[in-house]
Amino acid sequence: MYINKAKTIVLKIGSSNLVDSRGKLKEKWLNSFVKDIKKFKKKGKNFVIVSSGAIALGQNSLNVKKKKLKIEMSQALASIGQIYLTNIYRKIFEKNKINIGQILISPDDTEQRRRAINIKRTFENLFKLDAIPIVNENDTTATSEIKYGDNDRLAARVAQIISANVLINFSDVDGLYESSKYKKIIKNVNDINEKIFSFVDNKKTAYGSGGMSTKLEAAKICMSAGCHMAIANGKHFNPLERLIKKNQCTWFIPKVSSLDARKKWIASSIGSNGKIFIDTGAHKALENGKSLLPAGIIKVEGKFSKGDNVLILDDGGKALARGLTSFSSIEIDKIKGLKTDQIESILGYFSKSEIIHRDDMVKL
Repeated sequence: MYINKAKTIVLKIGSSNLVDSRGKLKEKWLNSFVKDIKKFKKKGKNFVIVSSGAIALGQNSLNVKKKKLKIEMSQALASIGQIYLTNIYRKIFEKNKINIGQILISPDDTEQRRRAINIKRTFENLFKLDAIPIVNENDTTATSEIKYGDNDRLAARVAQIISANVLINFSDVDGLYESSKYKKIIKNVNDINEKIFSFVDNKKTAYGSGGMSTKLEAAKICMSAGCHMAIANGKHFNPLERLIKKNQCTWFIPKVSSLDARKKWIASSIGSNGKIFIDTGAHKALENGKSLLPAGIIKVEGKFSKGDNVLILDDGGKALARGLTSFSSIEIDKIKGLKTDQIESILGYFSKSEIIHRDDMVKL
């Protein structure tokens, strides 16, 4: 069992695990969950909890029944519910003599390299203090344009940044079903392809923001980072202990990765700031481990700045690689298709010759 061997474990709790159909906190369930953690924490394991439920609890505390809310109202409810949620966690963990720390994360915190490193250090110091970080997206400031939109990918991004060994994605299903009619679970997934996505049934709970497809996207992030991920049913009492005993879940098995931390971060990015389309010659150069030069670029899509994360695609639109660009979209548009010795005369200043250096690129 991967959990027994893991040093650092991320536990993602879905809204359906934490909140009942009336929007009230399942306090008995949470007590059993914390007792599970206490038991395994004594074995020297580090835990991170990515918790949903703030908006639902905010709705319940103010008796707001409406399910479809404008983003501004969701943000306000999240700020109210987050205080309630944190106080409940503090009370239950304190009873079990475990310290906790709260971390609210926005996409800029994980998608900008320097800020991601700072977040990693915060987690490491909380572990040194023998505390458990409780993580949520900063819903009070996030907008539809700049938000994760679900805690599945947030949990995966956190797992990647802190080099966690395992992410357990607790939901209201036993795993990924090959057949929802017969509840046949796929036990192990080694590659997330079109066939795996064909099994998705994207029903959402009343308070959940994600579905099975977001869990598969989270699994892709984990697998590229060398982290095992499980989709398991968390609605039972003592869900962690139950998972270890019964192993009733779907495990996503990562490929053996030789990528360094920087490249794992690039590969696991939630989105991209733009796209660069390249010709056949540039495609072959990338396959041979070369950097991307302006000569092979056909066109650019989107507006991005130097240092942004962009996708590299072939002329048919297939994603080939992801990397950090050394030029802005405006600059690349001016020098695309040109030889490197023409860059300075076109831009009017000296610059690098590589659009994306091979050290800043990960093939997909």
